[in-house]
Amino acid sequence: MKNNVRGGAGDTTVLNKDARPQDNLYLAVNSEYLDKLEIPADRSSMGSFVQIADNVEKTLMADFAAFANGKKEIPDVPNLNKAVELYKLAKDFDKRNSDGAAPIQADLKQLQALTWDEFNQNAAGLAKAGFDLPFAVSVDADMKNTKQNIVYFGGPSVFLPDTTTYQSDDAEKLLGVLKEQSVKLLTMAGVAEADAEKYVDQALAYDGRLSKVVKSSEEWADYPAMYNPIASGDFKAKFTHFDIAGFLKNYLGQDVDTLINSEPRYLDQADSLINGDLFDEIKGWMIVKFINGAASSLSQAFREAAFPFHQALTGQPELANGEKQAFRLADGTFSEVVGVYYGQTYFGQAAKDDVLGMIHRMLKVYEQRIAENDWLSQSTKDKAIVKLQALILKVGYPDKIEEIYNRLEVTPASEGGSLYSNLKAAGQASLKYSLEKLTKPVDRTVWLMPGDLVNACYDPQRNDITFPAAILQAPFYSVDQSRAANYGGIGAVIAHEVSHAFDNNGAQFDEFGNLKNWWTEEDYKEFAKRTQAEIDLFDGLKYGPSTLNGKQIVSENIADQGGLTAAMTACKEEGEDLKDFYANWARVWAQKSLEAAIKMIVSIDVHAPGPLRANVQAQCQDEFYETFDVKPGDGMYLEKDKRVKIW
Repeated sequence: MKNNVRGGAGDTTVLNKDARPQDNLYLAVNSEYLDKLEIPADRSSMGSFVQIADNVEKTLMADFAAFANGKKEIPDVPNLNKAVELYKLAKDFDKRNSDGAAPIQADLKQLQALTWDEFNQNAAGLAKAGFDLPFAVSVDADMKNTKQNIVYFGGPSVFLPDTTTYQSDDAEKLLGVLKEQSVKLLTMAGVAEADAEKYVDQALAYDGRLSKVVKSSEEWADYPAMYNPIASGDFKAKFTHFDIAGFLKNYLGQDVDTLINSEPRYLDQADSLINGDLFDEIKGWMIVKFINGAASSLSQAFREAAFPFHQALTGQPELANGEKQAFRLADGTFSEVVGVYYGQTYFGQAAKDDVLGMIHRMLKVYEQRIAENDWLSQSTKDKAIVKLQALILKVGYPDKIEEIYNRLEVTPASEGGSLYSNLKAAGQASLKYSLEKLTKPVDRTVWLMPGDLVNACYDPQRNDITFPAAILQAPFYSVDQSRAANYGGIGAVIAHEVSHAFDNNGAQFDEFGNLKNWWTEEDYKEFAKRTQAEIDLFDGLKYGPSTLNGKQIVSENIADQGGLTAAMTACKEEGEDLKDFYANWARVWAQKSLEAAIKMIVSIDVHAPGPLRANVQAQCQDEFYETFDVKPGDGMYLEKDKRVKIW
């Protein structure tokens, strides 16, 4: 087992209960746990993150069932009653099954009857109704002036997970499954089989064109690269067939001087993709997008017929049951509402105070590390510390629920509502709310994650970090585990999010969240050199059947590097046991995934797979070698000149 390699000796997808931390930290810590761990039939992976999410979901599902049947009173959380009403609609499979395809008939027939002229004249109305268009226009904060919102333009999403998937050995098989599924769904909805096959063939032809033009996951991972301002006149001049000027006026309700072109390659080719000559393909693509999106809100038969493509992508053996789907739809539609309920009910003030204390401790350590940094000039250090001190902390759940949830209404079945009609109405209301932001200042109090989500995030445009209540439990955090273990779990997660302020993307934004260079030229050259070293550290690593793309995952790896280092420093300064620290760092990344899921996740995720996050970052810390007496010849040994150190 002795082999000096990045990622440790052995294959991290193959368990080894005899592994030593010196050879493979991840396998040494997790093999016994993973050996007993089973992936549920309605999931494609399982591990520390997913187990916590499962437990949160089970708790909330039990509460929603009790709310729905009257055994538990719905608490006074704004709009929670609406979420419960939607849950009841989604759970009523007697009605869903008896309705069949009836709820979607009007929309499906509208798409089938669509002509190029109608599309050209009413594309804005189609978009506002919730139909997919072959381009996307949205409103978000202006990266260079984050106090105001601006219009963004980009391409659509394609059928396969990423543009690189189209070059994989699985592409033909996956698209074949999608074709068979889409034809079946359309015929179930009343479309003649010959017409259904024609629509799907046209859709696949158009999707093939798009896949050669839209951005890949690797390209999207370069977040600032999406900021390409273009004057409205120059933007409109890119289109000679499609009435983009009319679309913008009808969609936005006003004229704009400037847009942000997030996909320059797509805009340059948009005219050749959006025109009357290709409209049969465009219409087929819109119909296939529609039927696959709508199927899950119809009968059980439609749900089952819409499962094979997801199954082929992920390997998931079985469809989640109807009760789970009902909760997930209610939770997804009223996410912040459900998150506030979860936080108020299950997240204690003591835990919040303790975690806030750890965040301030991490910030102090980070400030100290920046001040003592040996490769930055004093000028850049000073500005980095200003940014660090300006970070806004969001812990647990928000104090107020965003306005959009007051606007969402649920029409019960007794008043003619269906699950499909309610989800459609919610989507329309959300889009209207989003577009209205164009005339309003950016609301910096908005949370990007609900309280019941097992995750955390950094927002470069707001310079804030968010830690939802749901992640603040074992193995990430518990009052019952050691301080060292908490540092290896939530401490490293906290510092990871702080590190995003200084990753290859975050480093390009200032303390106000504006895209602005605050580095000296010499310092940024050195940072770019170290960033490339982080890319090289992971690039080409094998994980199961897949090979990692170091460029796609570099921002998260920089955040892991800085996060683990800062958490380790705090733990070490407090005299805590670093063995416990590194063990829990490895424990939080424990995961078991089906082969198809690994392929899909690696193709689109900006994070490295958990096992390699655990091992590779530990390999870069001198303290890891001291703690476990790792020597040349041990599997976890990485030569000093290959250990990447940034923050």
